[in-house]
Parts: sequence; C-alpha cells; structure tokens
Amino acid sequence: MKKIDHYRKLLGVTKEADLKELKSVYRNQMKEWHPDKFQDKEEAEKLAAEKKSKTVIEAYHFLVSIAPETAAASIEQYHQTLDEASILDFEYKNEVLRIDFSDGHTYEYFDVPKATYVKLLNAPAQSRFVRRHISEAFVYRSVNKIVSE
Repeated sequence: MKKIDHYRKLLGVTKEADLKELKSVYRNQMKEWHPDKFQDKEEAEKLAAEKKSKTVIEAYHFLVSIAPETAAASIEQYHQTLDEASILDFEYKNEVLRIDFSDGHTYEYFDVPKATYVKLLNAPAQSRFVRRHISEAFVYRSVNKIVSE
C-alpha cells in the first residue's frame, strides 16, 4: 500500500475516489503544474514543474489502473487468464508480486506479504495457489507487456 497511499496522497484523493474524481483532480493538478505555465520562470522552477507534472501523470495512470471500474471492465479476461493460462514466470520485489502468464498477460499484486510469496514458491500447484490465495486477496493491475517479435 505504500505506493498506492503515496499516489493517493499526492493527488489528494481517498480510497473511495472513482474514475471521474481521479480525472478531475488530475486535470486540476496539471493546470497548476503544466511546464508550459513556467516558460517565463527561472530554470529551477521549470525543472520543478516538469518533475511534478511527470509525478502527477504517473500517479494518475497508476491509480486508474487499480481502480475498481478498471478491474470490472476486464474481469472476464482476468478470470479467463487465471483459469486457463499457466504461470510462465513471477518476480517478488518490495511487496509487489508480478506474474507473467502463458497467454501473454502480466499482473502485479500489491502488498503481498513475504510469507505468501514463500508459500507460492513452495506450492505444488502454483496456478491453483494464485487462484485461491492471491488473485482476489490483493489489489492488482494488468501490466501491458510489450512483446518483441
């Protein structure tokens, strides 16, 4: 939740914020911090505005990707992936579990305790473990994976 809470605090939204509210807050912040507004200012102010606007953009896109409305829009594909695809690879770093599935989809799960990750490593059927203990228990998002051919 560290990353999620940080981005919510940065944009000044609560956990209950919907996509409409996120978009409104994002637009207002970008009006305030857009680098074009700082063209006549000192170089340090321009750089600070550019950095802040990039952070606001990143926060907005991240929060949209984990919003309940976003998950609801792709829930069928998510369940199809969980039911039919096998796990190709997974990585655990800073309480974020990234799982690559054989159908080309990749999902990140947030605030996964290390103990849960260790259980996944030792599970005789990792796909089943993910379906039963991870898929609905943690905030997740789809990660667009760029496939090079």
